[in-house]
Amino acid sequence: MKSLARGDLRPIKKYRVSTARLGADRGHLWLLLLLALVLFSSGLGLRDPWPADEPRFTLVAKQMVDTGDWLFPHRGDELYPDKPPLFMWAIAAFYWLTGSLRVAFLLPSLLAGLFTTCLIYDIGARLWRRRVGFYAGLALITIFQFTLQAKTAQIDATLCLWTTLGLYGLLRHLLLGPSWDWYVTAFAAMGFGIITKGMGFLPILLFLPYGYARFRHWPRLAQLGGDWRYWLAGPIAMLVAIGLWLAPMWITVAVSGDPALEAYRDNILWHQTAERYADPWHHFKPFWFLFAQALLLWLPVTVLLPWLLPAWWRRLRRGDVRYLLLLSWIVLVLLFFSASAAKRGVYILPAAPALALITAPLLAGLWRKAATQTVALIMTLIIAAVFLSVALVGGVLAPGWGDKLLEGYDVKPWWLFAAVGAMGILYAVIFRRRWAFLGLVAYLWSVWLCYGWWAYPLFNPVRSTAPFMAEIGRRIGPSAQLGLVDWKEQFLLCADRPVETFGFSRPRRTQVSDAIAWLQADYNRWVLLSSQALAPCFAPNRAIDLGIRHRQRWFLVDQSAIVPQCEH
Repeated sequence: MKSLARGDLRPIKKYRVSTARLGADRGHLWLLLLLALVLFSSGLGLRDPWPADEPRFTLVAKQMVDTGDWLFPHRGDELYPDKPPLFMWAIAAFYWLTGSLRVAFLLPSLLAGLFTTCLIYDIGARLWRRRVGFYAGLALITIFQFTLQAKTAQIDATLCLWTTLGLYGLLRHLLLGPSWDWYVTAFAAMGFGIITKGMGFLPILLFLPYGYARFRHWPRLAQLGGDWRYWLAGPIAMLVAIGLWLAPMWITVAVSGDPALEAYRDNILWHQTAERYADPWHHFKPFWFLFAQALLLWLPVTVLLPWLLPAWWRRLRRGDVRYLLLLSWIVLVLLFFSASAAKRGVYILPAAPALALITAPLLAGLWRKAATQTVALIMTLIIAAVFLSVALVGGVLAPGWGDKLLEGYDVKPWWLFAAVGAMGILYAVIFRRRWAFLGLVAYLWSVWLCYGWWAYPLFNPVRSTAPFMAEIGRRIGPSAQLGLVDWKEQFLLCADRPVETFGFSRPRRTQVSDAIAWLQADYNRWVLLSSQALAPCFAPNRAIDLGIRHRQRWFLVDQSAIVPQCEH
């Protein structure tokens, strides 16, 4: 890198892209978005929210629409302070528009995936050329974690959209600029990311490698200049975006003087953010965990790392600042989350679009390598063999092992697994080694289509709680009242009638005590509770055993099951 400081590299032209050319060549973008839409929307409307996170966010959104209280999210009769409300607002808005929870709960992630793909295409076309943008989009929608989150009602796909928009805006400004509009847009996107899931500020880490590149006189950096007020406009835009939620929430809490609202404010602003990062209370993993997760979750791109790493290094040595900024940002994101004791694989999703972007310029060259085609063929065969082996063992050779694998779910997916495995063998035969990469991509996309159109309806009866709650409704009759103790969010979401709850995070004993008083007030009342909540206040021989659901055994009790010493 010393040559960069001496300035003895040959002059390199500034990145410039013909916007007219980009506007005229939209065919690749529309094809890319069509492919992404087919993948992300497959099975839309064929399943309910599945545990663990989807029922919680969907329940909060539904209660927003039902109660009209959009400012303070609730889970049952308690405030929900774990996450900012923007993602729940999106689900609630689509529920209000469509009237269908089955459609609405997946739309925010689906649309976030589409917009993120569009952003990566566009910045790839501007920093390199249109074909690179197209390859970047294809690589992105093929990354396992990205497509999975685009088909899942978790917050992370929406967060990824905001962080990608922030990254896009900063790249437009720092490499293609000056573009103060995009600089301000980037900070506004980070603000919306913060009120989505706290970590929306991640794109700001890009200024660390940018500062290094500026100090070492790397070429192709935009000559920014600008009054200090221009630079200040970015943080102001971030604060304005955050304030769209924070200001009315804070004012309402201050005016109300309600201790519950004050606890909500303090919890969501401090306990669930800085404290959760610095002093977490769950998801403990070793430092290297997220790096290992990246290798798995970012497949199939990571299988190319033996060729990508030296190629990236060569471009860094040539002074290509695009790779410096993007590679450094990916590493910084991984290091940032690795520094906390609590880690989940989903945390690293915001870095996946940047990985697709720096991989795309090299794909054409890698395509021509016999070694990479061989690796793609082997990967196709390995995936197919795994599916075929599970289908054979679980469905024929050891059904007991198969039941254990499915954690007791009463479903037999062996024909699905066999079909997916056979499809992989078919793709390997058709595409062979010469076109193995194309065959691998087509195979992975086909797996996603099978997941949406076949696995959704197959697994929904056992992953969804709707059949379970419908059975409870039949048992107690249409006129009975139902209460929940020690409950799961999906129970309240799927109930066929208004339900009485006695808190969600309150101690189990307190919930039981309140439930007993409620039961004794009317003979036609029932309470659904877990086996842990049954003793010592309810007699098991007078309770209705509903079996195991979501890894717990559940019971129905009425006032006749209350033991004498627990009566109020």
